[in-house]
Amino acid sequence: MNINATLWIQWIPFAILVLVTAKFIWPPIAKALDERAAKIADGLAAADKAKSELATANKRVDEQLAQTRTETTKLLGDAEKRAAALIEEAKRKAEEEGAKIIAAAKAEAEQQVVRAREALREQVAVLAVKGAEQILQKEVNAGVHADLLARLKTEL
Repeated sequence: MNINATLWIQWIPFAILVLVTAKFIWPPIAKALDERAAKIADGLAAADKAKSELATANKRVDEQLAQTRTETTKLLGDAEKRAAALIEEAKRKAEEEGAKIIAAAKAEAEQQVVRAREALREQVAVLAVKGAEQILQKEVNAGVHADLLARLKTEL
């Protein structure tokens, strides 16, 4: 056999194999590769979309955090002002109550001083009468001399 004839005979099955592969085998493989490429492209697009949504969500979270911090700072300031006002009110009430207590104590002390003076006047009057009795060597009648004793009390 001739080598050229062998080559031509080998070309015929090869050509049939290429035609069968091109007609029946290659289209499903190409279709599967195209579908896979489309899935990868869709996945990459979804990843890009998710990344942009994540950035947007992070931006919203940062804005909400800033707003919350502002509100919290405002609330803390208001609470501190309210606490200071309550403290001032309590101090004012305590001072008023202290002034009332001091005034009541002064009034009570004044009453005790008046009572003590009255008691002292009574005792001095009794001592004066006893002294006068001893000087005069006779009894002085308190009922008869009530006017005199009253004047003596007021002088003391």
